[in-house]
Amino acid sequence: MGKKMGRRVLSSLTITAMTVVALLASTGCGMSENTPAGESKSTVQNVARTKSETDILRTNMISEPDSLDPWKSAASDTSAVMQNVFEGLLRYDTDAKILPGLAQSWNLSDDRLTYTFQLNKGVKFHNDHDLTAEDVVYTYQHLAGLDGNKAVAVRYSQIAAVKAINDYEVAITLKKPSAQFPALAAMGMILPKGYDKQAEHPIGTGPYKFVSYTPGQKIVLAKNEAYFDQTRAAKIPKVEIHVIHDQATVISALQSGQLDLARLMSFNSLDVLNKDFNIMKSPSNMVQLLGLNNSVTPLNKLEVRQAINYAIDKKAVIDGVFSGFATELHSNFSPVMKEYYNERLDAYYPYDPEKAKDLLQKAGLLNGFTLNIKVPSNYTMHMDAAQIIAEQLSAVGIKAKIIPVEWATWLEEVNSKANYEATIISLTGKLDPADVLGRFSTSYKRNFTKFRNKEFDELIDRASTESDNEKRVEMYRECQEILAKEAGSVFICDPNIVMAVRKDIQGYKFYPVSFLDLAAISYTGK
Repeated sequence: MGKKMGRRVLSSLTITAMTVVALLASTGCGMSENTPAGESKSTVQNVARTKSETDILRTNMISEPDSLDPWKSAASDTSAVMQNVFEGLLRYDTDAKILPGLAQSWNLSDDRLTYTFQLNKGVKFHNDHDLTAEDVVYTYQHLAGLDGNKAVAVRYSQIAAVKAINDYEVAITLKKPSAQFPALAAMGMILPKGYDKQAEHPIGTGPYKFVSYTPGQKIVLAKNEAYFDQTRAAKIPKVEIHVIHDQATVISALQSGQLDLARLMSFNSLDVLNKDFNIMKSPSNMVQLLGLNNSVTPLNKLEVRQAINYAIDKKAVIDGVFSGFATELHSNFSPVMKEYYNERLDAYYPYDPEKAKDLLQKAGLLNGFTLNIKVPSNYTMHMDAAQIIAEQLSAVGIKAKIIPVEWATWLEEVNSKANYEATIISLTGKLDPADVLGRFSTSYKRNFTKFRNKEFDELIDRASTESDNEKRVEMYRECQEILAKEAGSVFICDPNIVMAVRKDIQGYKFYPVSFLDLAAISYTGK
């Protein structure tokens, strides 16, 4: 592919940070750095069809789209779908290997500050506008806040300048070297210059074109017949993504032929689907956590946060909520992140209610205290986990009060304003470990745990510019140790993603971040 980076080779660059597997996860996003999905009250319309009809694919998403504009969306469900409409300069495969996207090649200057991308020719946006370097400049100036607006995400504020060299070549210069930038280039969706209706009718370059969105019901996409890369072109002419989060409704829709593949929200009733569906499971590379607001009393005391960690029986949560289909965690990384995962932390906080009581006594809370736990009510797995955790906390004298909230309320009160004491949520994996750990850095505006640690912040900064991968890996491992020792939150598990896929469908893939790769899916004809 001829990717030369000064004297280095970037060809098929692998971000070994995460060779993982997640799509549609419940928190995190395309253009934003934090989080989950949303809420739905809809049911699938009566659109049952025969199996011979292979010109349409019907699937589900758990949450209502928060915004169709990729620069405003913060929901992973939305991103997973809309990445079929939008594309980045680079892309990633199922092993997190960074590959050419809208850019056919790229190189890095010897000072490690300037990435120069060579664009594919003949790429058209869905409004028939030709992709040129000007569109890339327009996109990245907006992402980085170089157009006079605020940066879309903090991670893009590292960009110092964007320049079109010619119609099909663009240079992006960073303020300092960044080992994570190729991953960002895979997530920064390129939009057409001058088009300002993305929130109403999204326009991208992807293998599928946006057709319509009916709130509370579905998103409709159509195959992009003019897609520039026929090896990755869509195979099914039309796709409907129905907004459903109720497990019983999903099961019924699958059985009646109203859905062809679907993400399942619980791990019960799988046996009723075995005849006509393949049940596919994979680690999601997301972290379900009991998030603790480190800035409020008494959670601002280390002994209290440690006590809560010892009070939680994670295996009971995994068995009770996920039927055993999850990996127990003691770090904010999942083991699927391979070399970056710190196995030294395995079983760091074993279930030990007596030790939890001792720590509470040392903190001056012999009689315990009341803990309010805000939980997004549309997520069954978090609500169920909250019930189990509340009972476990009660056993050590902590009176947990579960406060169900609407998804929009959670985003506003917890994610944006940190107006809470504790919460249960899942955070999605990212293509680079800096983005995962960065959620707990002091400078991160959506650090809703309010975790503060100078050494942690310094390690994050140093690792971002470190070119020696072994040193970088160890820095990120040290960050995990700090987060664990300081009991920043309770890291519970990495739940499996469970998909039901019709047996005459092939090509479904799990990805390292939220992405439902619709273009890869086809019918076998069998």
